[in-house]
Amino acid sequence: MLNARDVMKVSKIIPVISVNTPEQMLYLADALIKGGVSIFEITLRTPSALQAIEAVAKEFPHAMTGAGTVINAATYRDVENAGAKFAISPGLTKELALASENSHMPLLPGVATASEIMQGLAYGFDAFKLFPAAVVGGVAALKAFGGPFQDVVFCPTGGINAENAKSFLDLPNVLCIGGSWIVPQDLIEAKKFGEITELTRQAVKLLS
Repeated sequence: MLNARDVMKVSKIIPVISVNTPEQMLYLADALIKGGVSIFEITLRTPSALQAIEAVAKEFPHAMTGAGTVINAATYRDVENAGAKFAISPGLTKELALASENSHMPLLPGVATASEIMQGLAYGFDAFKLFPAAVVGGVAALKAFGGPFQDVVFCPTGGINAENAKSFLDLPNVLCIGGSWIVPQDLIEAKKFGEITELTRQAVKLLS
């Protein structure tokens, strides 16, 4: 059965995506795959996010389509029913932990402090999203967490870009990063998907 670490090993970068229509997402998914990234975190920040997840899951069944901004059990069930293969949350609650426990779809919960990591471990998680990474200490925080939490791995998200991405990925407890710099909103709105493919290729080369 797929687990969070399996998801994190698909690509060194998970694009954090916000789209306004399912059609936008289909073009974007195609552009990302052409650039070498076949995993998508489609955030639940727009009214059409669920439809976008469903459309991409059907059109690109071999890609790793997931949902971000999953903050309660109801949305967890919604994204799973839409065809998402994983869920990412900015935090962790008992409700979300139970929803994950009763599902085949892995959850990557967000943490920002040692206490939150400990709570996550108590719920059975050992892989986390560090969010918002740049705000809560970035590379220095991850280095510090590596001491007491030697078996924990992270996907830092929030404030990651082409300039600092490699410094995060060089850490032994970081399996991947989440970033939106390869999917800028202005290029999506302008339908400049070829440019997104090129940004993706550059990121893959930089992080390889």
